Amino acid sequence: MSYVNQDSLVSTEWLADHLNAPDVRIVDATSFLPGTGRNAKAEYRDCHIPGAVFFDIDDVADETNELPHMIPSPEKFSSRVRKLGLGDGNRIVVYDANGGGMAACRVWWMFRLYGHEDVSVLDGGLPKWIAEGRQTDDLPPVPKERHFTPRMNNFLVRTVDQLIQNCKSQRELVVDARSAGRFAGTADEPREGLRKGHMPGSVNLPFNLLMDKDANFTFRSADEIKTIFDDAGIDFKKPLVASCGSGVTACVIAFAGHLIGESEIAVYDGSWTEWGSRHDTPIDSE
Repeated sequence: MSYVNQDSLVSTEWLADHLNAPDVRIVDATSFLPGTGRNAKAEYRDCHIPGAVFFDIDDVADETNELPHMIPSPEKFSSRVRKLGLGDGNRIVVYDANGGGMAACRVWWMFRLYGHEDVSVLDGGLPKWIAEGRQTDDLPPVPKERHFTPRMNNFLVRTVDQLIQNCKSQRELVVDARSAGRFAGTADEPREGLRKGHMPGSVNLPFNLLMDKDANFTFRSADEIKTIFDDAGIDFKKPLVASCGSGVTACVIAFAGHLIGESEIAVYDGSWTEWGSRHDTPIDSE
């Protein structure tokens, strides 16, 4: 079985051959959790794929919301990406330095959310690119503004109120991308002040299972991804909603599903940072 949407995942070889293609735009979406001591923007300035612009998921966000990197209005998204030279007619390729395409998949999902379908993730990201000895740069490009037309697809995102209602109806299956320990409530959350456990009726699929850690976190084959979804008890006959800690690794679930033809997996934007911080949200553990 090959990927159904194989153009959504590009290889380092493909990108090396298309670095100077007039319609291709490259995006560095690297983002690190608080407390790691790493600065994504500084690392981008020191080393990035030639021509890549830096997409800060904490800047291209709703800054009026206390939750981290919540989606912005269509107008703000359009304004930010336009200034990065990303717009209508572009083939956008997103990568990150995290390994496993965590933040890259978030940006991939955001572009689809705002109606831009011609967007791909670089398999293996910057770590694989560097491991292969490919060219990097420490000079950021000067992008030329390009018009971006936002066409919001609200089906791809869920709110806390929708999921509170879903706990009663169980109409949609929530797939939790966090680790097994965090899902069970036996491991601490990386952000302080959050309750432990998971949403009633949800299933656990740790996002890192979908990548091969021994091969620069490249995505597993279509057959392997399908088996991983099956083993997690995921029934594609039900609508799916991916959740995680703060709406980033949930997008890995959405992306992996898209690769095998399940392109309508929604993402709960607030994820556990929102759910676990409230006292009106039901929680199960163990």
